[in-house]
Amino acid sequence: MQSLASTRTTAETGVRRRRNLGRATTIVAFLLPTFFVYVLFVIFPLAQASYYGLYKWNGLGPLTNYVGLDNFNRVLHDEVFQKALTHNFVILLLSICVQLPLALGLALILRGRIRGRTMFRMIFFLPFVLSEVVTGIVWSFLYHPDSGINNLIGAIYSGYHPRGWLGDTDTVLLAIFVVITWKFIGFHFILYLAGLQNIPRELEEAAMLDGASPRRVTWDVTIPMLGSTIRLSVFLSALGSLQFFDLIWVMTTGGPVNASETMATYMYKFGFQRFALGYGAAVSVVIFVICFGFALLYQGLVMRRDYADALN
Repeated sequence: MQSLASTRTTAETGVRRRRNLGRATTIVAFLLPTFFVYVLFVIFPLAQASYYGLYKWNGLGPLTNYVGLDNFNRVLHDEVFQKALTHNFVILLLSICVQLPLALGLALILRGRIRGRTMFRMIFFLPFVLSEVVTGIVWSFLYHPDSGINNLIGAIYSGYHPRGWLGDTDTVLLAIFVVITWKFIGFHFILYLAGLQNIPRELEEAAMLDGASPRRVTWDVTIPMLGSTIRLSVFLSALGSLQFFDLIWVMTTGGPVNASETMATYMYKFGFQRFALGYGAAVSVVIFVICFGFALLYQGLVMRRDYADALN
């Protein structure tokens, strides 16, 4: 009997091992293509940019003028880059404090049974579908002193004098943020709507039966249960704010007088327009470190519980 039991145990152990081996083989088989793509398009370009950043190189000929960490040191101490970094963080703060609350408010309003809500959803999401180049060109015309927004304000206020919104150092960043909000608010709006659909209506109805006002239900029940969606929205908005390029380049190319410069436009100017590819590579590595560091910090401190809940 003992021999039979031990034989059965050994057989079951062998079956379990083969099953685990087959499962591991399947996982590896599905991960390998993604791993190769990640190495080819992320790890290899990053390593190459880090290597090029050690040289003073114009993109032509071999790498011969080795400068070590001078390019990286120059990036960190350049006033224009520091100004560009500040602009990225200004856009980030405005996005979190203005754009995302607006998107959440729209989602809460259009969540109910409002006539034409499907049309409103399409209207708010439509700008996100447009390319950033097209968006930049259209809004450049709207901001022109002789058309668009100036004509509209002039029709409302008779004493208004047209101004160049994109040519004024005091208004250019705010004008660009308006365009950013117009384009991306629809994405976060749809994201919040999807999160709201996962909240059981019974919880909100129970809170109302206990005497809570609709405003109190929203603050104490709806928004806390939407926490994981809000944290994801903030994460995506922050990473996007640190990498803005297309829209700003089309509208202002970082001007006037670097008033709308961002880290990405700064990198493009030095890397491609001024043929300082070694320095541009160093800038790209610095941008990657900033974005990657933020992503690790945010996910470790803010989104850790969301990942733990997803695994469970």
